[in-house]
Amino acid sequence: MDLIGLIPQFGNLIWTIAAFVVALSVIVAIHEYGHYIVGRWSGIHAEVFSLGFGPRIASWRDKRGTLWQISALPLGGYVKFLGDADPASAGRDGGFEQMDAATLRKTMHAAPLWARSATVAAGPVFNFVLSVVLFAGVILWQGQATDPLTIDTLRPMPPAVQSLEPGDELLEINGAKVPELAGFDSFVSTLPKAPELDYTVLRGGRQVDAIGPYPYPPLVSSVSPKSAAMDAGLESGDYILSVDGTPISSFDDLRDAVTVSAGEPLTLEIWRGGDTFPVELAPRQTDMPTADGGFETRYLIGVTGGLFFDPVTEMPGPFSAVAIGAGQVAFIVEQSLSGLWHMITGAISSCNLSGPIGIAETSGAAASQGLDSFIWFLAVLSTAVGMMNLFPIPVLDGGHLVFFAYEAVAGRPPSDRALRVLMAGGLALILGLMAFALTNDIFC
Repeated sequence: MDLIGLIPQFGNLIWTIAAFVVALSVIVAIHEYGHYIVGRWSGIHAEVFSLGFGPRIASWRDKRGTLWQISALPLGGYVKFLGDADPASAGRDGGFEQMDAATLRKTMHAAPLWARSATVAAGPVFNFVLSVVLFAGVILWQGQATDPLTIDTLRPMPPAVQSLEPGDELLEINGAKVPELAGFDSFVSTLPKAPELDYTVLRGGRQVDAIGPYPYPPLVSSVSPKSAAMDAGLESGDYILSVDGTPISSFDDLRDAVTVSAGEPLTLEIWRGGDTFPVELAPRQTDMPTADGGFETRYLIGVTGGLFFDPVTEMPGPFSAVAIGAGQVAFIVEQSLSGLWHMITGAISSCNLSGPIGIAETSGAAASQGLDSFIWFLAVLSTAVGMMNLFPIPVLDGGHLVFFAYEAVAGRPPSDRALRVLMAGGLALILGLMAFALTNDIFC
């Protein structure tokens, strides 16, 4: 056995596990802290706040009497409130008869309905808030391109005849006036897909004619986790010179070649830092959301394109960034629910549902592409966790909220027997879904 050859694989595995543990721990900690802090504000006492399950590794008790602990299995967490029989708040611990009125009020089960509802809902809400903050943070960090479109830095590309410079303000391309950013993509689609185009730019206060590439060349801006491109070793910054020996000049040329392949292997000639080499990969069928709320199956290799330059950006206002972040959360929830519905109806493959192995692989891949990519992934995953916890399934937060809604309408909570049966059924359903998702990770 070649032990030396296993070192890179082992390193990748450690990196993947570490990224997964960090991602899950952050999201779970925020979720459970939502339960804890709103419960505390509502007068409900938390006995235990645990990050992870199983044997306790470290712990400390605060001045309010709450035991904070880190446990050995970093696959979740919980807050155990006073009077709970278990961390899921599924029943009472049986000591209510000995409690005085003041102590009883501090339990989850004897607290007012509004306090219990707010405490349970706070977990998913904190996940959504975390997502908005992370999305907004990345947007503030990266900035947004401004009008008029101006070159900040040119990206490394194969040697070619081009005379554009940083600081150039784009005025015309091939004799056509460059529009504002909102209409730039439509404008580019009308340009000839040629390796060289004529540019008119504003440089140093005067108009200058220059030569440059097609605005969206076959340049890899990012590589999607768990994609054919990532498995083949493509990296951000790679320039694709040809597909199956045919030279290409635009990212649209690459997209067309992938579509026509219908999943057959392709040979890409890659330029990276002055070196050229071939890469063979096979596009994979992927279910993609459409503008009308449906899905379509397309062949993809898992790369995104971009401009041949980094544009000058400006930092948006904090309120604008938060609004964009909230819009991104709403978009993810909408697309996720649509995807689940299409999987249930059989319109798209159930392989789109990932389990812990798939999430761990995506965590490692996102972390390997940089801090901003990992933070963006954290925000997406936090949104997914918040949304899933609101599903009306017993054991989950959404199931508890359904019980509270029943209590509000009926004037009494469900019976203990009904709760036990429903909780057992909810647990069985969750375990079944987890097993199904794990099977997808292994066989899809």
